[in-house]
Amino acid sequence: MSSSRALPRNATLFAPAKLTVDLRVTGLRDDGMHLIDAEMVTLDFGDELVVSEGSGVRYRGAWSGEGDENDLVTRALALVGEQRQVDVEKRIPAGAGLGGGSADAAAILRAAGFDDLEAAARLGADVAFCLVGGRAKVSGIGEIVAPLPFVERTYTLLTPPLHCSTPAVYRAWDDLGGPTGEHGNDLEPAALVVEPQLARWRDRLSEEAGTRARLAGSGSTWFVEGAYTGDGFVVARTTPPEDT
Repeated sequence: MSSSRALPRNATLFAPAKLTVDLRVTGLRDDGMHLIDAEMVTLDFGDELVVSEGSGVRYRGAWSGEGDENDLVTRALALVGEQRQVDVEKRIPAGAGLGGGSADAAAILRAAGFDDLEAAARLGADVAFCLVGGRAKVSGIGEIVAPLPFVERTYTLLTPPLHCSTPAVYRAWDDLGGPTGEHGNDLEPAALVVEPQLARWRDRLSEEAGTRARLAGSGSTWFVEGAYTGDGFVVARTTPPEDT
């Protein structure tokens, strides 16, 4: 365990969303995990975690419920050897490809001074990047995070009321023979096979923006660069790492 300080007994933590700007699948490990080469950025909205004395994880807001032993926040607490009550106000939609659960886990690790990226990635592929934040090139299965110079950008996001299962999208990518995505994301063709209704939301954002929308990671969020208004559109800006 690589943790330099105890997790605060009472604290409010911010867990920013992440956006996968581009993603290439570069290989397959012997254990079936896919290797990637991606650029990810941190956005200026996210979840809020209230840490207090006690035990358990509760969610409210965009998604509500109780965490169990498989919950990423619960597993992050176990990784840093701490027990707390954590109440999560969800603002990052679930199954949207914006790193919601990973961001929450990373917030716990960051607050405990945890910096082992390989261990973080074992919780979830996006946890390591969310722990580093800012803008970075991400490779391996997500555990190799190479920071890039911060660039201030604005994106418009549109998240359909559809859940894209990341394992299902990767299985579809395999079944399709490992296609290369024409718009910067190799998983986009597979996501459209898993959830064909995604195309309707892509086309709506593309029409409003006048440019072709791209899929964030395995979906379901579509995004374009720039600020646009429309029903369900969310305008978000990139942010630098927390410690800069």
